Amino acid sequence: MKDYFTFAISSLKHRQLRSWLTVLGIVIGIAAIVALISVSQGLENAIVEQFEQMGSNRIFIAPGGTDMVNYISKGLTTKDAEVVEGVAGVDWVNPYIGARSEVYFGNKKAFAQNIFGVKPELMAKTWEDFDFELEDGKLFSGNEKFDAVIGYDVAHKFFDKDVRVGNLLEIQGTKFKVKGIMEKIGSPDDDQTITIPEEMLRILFDKPDEISMIDVKAKDGVDINVFVARIERALKRSRDDEDFQIITPEQMLQQFGDVLIIVQVILGGIAAISLLVGGVGIMNSMYTNVLERTREIGIMKSIGATNKDIMMIFLVEAGMMGFLGGVLGVVLGSSIAFAVGAIAKQQGFQLLKVTIQVNLVIFGILFSFIVGALSGYFPSKQASKLSPVDSLRYGV
Repeated sequence: MKDYFTFAISSLKHRQLRSWLTVLGIVIGIAAIVALISVSQGLENAIVEQFEQMGSNRIFIAPGGTDMVNYISKGLTTKDAEVVEGVAGVDWVNPYIGARSEVYFGNKKAFAQNIFGVKPELMAKTWEDFDFELEDGKLFSGNEKFDAVIGYDVAHKFFDKDVRVGNLLEIQGTKFKVKGIMEKIGSPDDDQTITIPEEMLRILFDKPDEISMIDVKAKDGVDINVFVARIERALKRSRDDEDFQIITPEQMLQQFGDVLIIVQVILGGIAAISLLVGGVGIMNSMYTNVLERTREIGIMKSIGATNKDIMMIFLVEAGMMGFLGGVLGVVLGSSIAFAVGAIAKQQGFQLLKVTIQVNLVIFGILFSFIVGALSGYFPSKQASKLSPVDSLRYGV
């Protein structure tokens, strides 16, 4: 094996430019796979972490056909919330109302996509399951009317100067005193949120009985599946329709997971094409290599090299190109993944925590070696079958 590697290294050094160009296809393919899997795994871990904090005894009721990203939608009413409150096993019910509006701070204006109205007395209970911390101030305690709790971006990025606790924001012609400022969460939707009392949002935006989403928590020990079935039956009887959906944290997590899988398959297919091109490149290079070294093969055979020896020399060389491409691809892919994580953090999405798994590194290197070796199999087999006499005559 030492001789095989010596021959392979000598050949790669002798044809450096061609070798690097051949390896490049493998590098790109492996880098794409490593970067893709690492970033998507980091995103999946962040999502799982958030839902684990939420707890399994919490559900969300939304209008039918609404995804959980689009909170501001019609279809639910205050009557639905009252029906849910009457279901056995309910700990608390917090209806959310969403709106969008221009917001003024002094003479400066910004547009807020996420203005929510909540019951002030339930704000602390609703948020205690999340890893939310206040940068300054307090949450609602129950008797607020013209107060607001704002996200990090609203306080520090919406206007030319920072908004502080005690400052006034104007929404729809009404001034609200900032009572609390949230620490940076890392999700733009959360960091750009303005939360005001439910009663005031209904008045300002003329939404007397509309609800965008209902947040419900079951009492400890209640079977969540039985609980969901009770709520579903109660709402069907009350509404006389099924134009609503009840979503558990597990279902939301599965929805996000399905989207991630689709993205991974599509991008993984693109990366696989790159690997295929890299493999074809190695095969092409090895066939050219066999033609260039035909006389060398004849000399080796004439002094006792067997077909197996010749085949192994070329096979090891192809495998080494695949291995080298795998190592460089893992390094490049890891760098890209960490760069994506850093850029996401800089843009405010701090939930993404990219990590490179050892088994992914091993897979990338091993897979690229196998691709290289398989690509070199047919050229090496052709080299091993060359006749010594014909090989020595080649090029004469």
